[in-house]
Amino acid sequence: MAQRQQPPNNIRKYRKPLNLNIGMIIFVAILVYVIYCIFASLQVQHISPYEVKEGSLATNYTYCGIAIRQESVVTADKAGYINYCAREGERVACGDLVYTVDETGRLNDYLQSTDMGDNALSERELAELRGEVVSFIHGFDPTDFSSTYNFKYSMKGTVMRLANANMMQSINNINNSSDLIDMVDFCRSGSSGIVTYWTDGYEQLTPEMVSADMFDDKDYEKKQLLGVDLITQGDAVYKLATNENWSLVIPVEEDMGLMLQEKSTVKIRFLKNQYESWATAKLIRGSDGTPLVQLDFNNSMVTFATDRYVDIELILNDEVGLKIPVSSIVQKDFYLVPSEYMTKGADGSDGVILERYNEDGNIYSEFLETSVYNFDEENKEYYLDSAALQLGSNIVMPDSQEKYTISRRASLTGVYNMNKGYADFRQINILYKNEEYAIVKSNTRYGLNVYDYIVLEAAAVNDAQFIY
Repeated sequence: MAQRQQPPNNIRKYRKPLNLNIGMIIFVAILVYVIYCIFASLQVQHISPYEVKEGSLATNYTYCGIAIRQESVVTADKAGYINYCAREGERVACGDLVYTVDETGRLNDYLQSTDMGDNALSERELAELRGEVVSFIHGFDPTDFSSTYNFKYSMKGTVMRLANANMMQSINNINNSSDLIDMVDFCRSGSSGIVTYWTDGYEQLTPEMVSADMFDDKDYEKKQLLGVDLITQGDAVYKLATNENWSLVIPVEEDMGLMLQEKSTVKIRFLKNQYESWATAKLIRGSDGTPLVQLDFNNSMVTFATDRYVDIELILNDEVGLKIPVSSIVQKDFYLVPSEYMTKGADGSDGVILERYNEDGNIYSEFLETSVYNFDEENKEYYLDSAALQLGSNIVMPDSQEKYTISRRASLTGVYNMNKGYADFRQINILYKNEEYAIVKSNTRYGLNVYDYIVLEAAAVNDAQFIY
């Protein structure tokens, strides 16, 4: 039997040689380049453009004011069932019929049995009705359900306009019924004014009587009179506002009150209907020493005759111009050159005649084109780019031997325009600004125009830097 051969013990593992090809080398190079570009782009501060557009920048302050009017409450001379004939918010003349008092209640039965005819709301009345509904829906607060009752009586007063004409005709027919005429008391207005059907105890309030706790309307109670059918002698039946001049009193900080008083007249926006008006402002002290501002109006009293608390906005700044971000604004220094030293080049460009020295030390003059960034009308001086000139250089007056040494500098406020692909400074005239935006004057000679592109972050670029 043959013996089995042993395998040799000197076998070594074969190493496969590294086989590099040109494709792999290119792939690795591209990968390294892409990774480098990614990291490089993360280190670069990106320059974002901003398109200049026209706009406004209003600084508004919202307040709830207490309305103060010349109001007089009229009380009933007799007891009985009341029927109102004048619509709430309507002006009545002296002697106009406002309401009737029926001592027996037979007038109500008569009116209900009388054919009131067909009625239709006009487009204007329908628009007013819809406006009240929409205003109530948007302003409704579930935590303040009492406003629902105010809305109810406001709608009732508006609907009274529809029935008012035919009801008046039916009441006039009472003259033909001798058994009713003696039972009804026709109550007429003793003076002219705006009639309203509510009281709150503030009818005799003056601006100086207002205190800080009055602006908390949690304990405020407004008594509606339209929902009352039976009255007794001496009960309040309606109220007359007898003067178109009225006031709003708002609580303010001391410095705000002084500022408003200094302005004298203030623009107001009423939040109820977005109506804008002007008021005379005066700083006063309330009964508890609280600083208040009294805003006096000579119009729109009838619009708010049914309101004691009126929400308003003070429009203190309403400038209109070019709207730009504050982050785009930068300061830059310029050399001041008298206007008589400015001249024009052969191609019509602006510049100065600069005095230079040649290699031999001889003086000669050369036209130097410079960009003009502003002109001071008062001092007759141009603002020239500091990069084009040097401090101590001499410029020559055209057609003269007089010289001027560059020595004075001044700064301008502006932005970097990027319409030409590089950061080009443009001077701006700021009308108003807040923490985020500024309104600058439009159509200026060395300034911006609508739809210009400026650098959003001025700190990210240098003057004359190429952007794209």
